[in-house]
Amino acid sequence: MQKIAIEENLLPFKDYLADKGYRVESINFSKEYSNRTDKFDAFVITGMKTNFLGINDTNTKAVVIDAKGKTPEQVYDELKSRLV
Repeated sequence: MQKIAIEENLLPFKDYLADKGYRVESINFSKEYSNRTDKFDAFVITGMKTNFLGINDTNTKAVVIDAKGKTPEQVYDELKSRLV
């Protein structure tokens, strides 16, 4: 089961993705998460923030999806297509 980190304020997205079978963890991106990037398959955020993982040159293989302006269904479709 793939693990998704999701911004705390995206509760409808969290519930929807959990219902679709993902393990979803709400996290606060204002804290430093650079040491945890390898623990997630994807990150769902609102608005692309520079340095959102607390480091300047993010080196992660995780998918990053900007949920701003998208429905939970659209985010799910994007996760399905990008997570292999």
